[in-house]
Amino acid sequence: MKNIAALQKVVTAALPDVEPTTAELDAIDVELPLILAEVELLDAQIITLDRAPNELDGRRIPRARRRVLAARRALANRPGSPEAA
Repeated sequence: MKNIAALQKVVTAALPDVEPTTAELDAIDVELPLILAEVELLDAQIITLDRAPNELDGRRIPRARRRVLAARRALANRPGSPEAA
């Protein structure tokens, strides 16, 4: 019986275990309020998929949208951001 082996080189090389740099972690910290606000909005939208929206859901989604917009505004107005220039 013949062994079957790949005749081509490996297409994807194994990536080394690389930790995020300090600059990358700082960028995540800066964007964390926006990330959390977007997760909250997504959670509010997912809740309404399973059932008919009630009065609380009717207030939860717009509140979450306002928090996302406020977080985006704060991030854009941050000194040193490209949008603030």
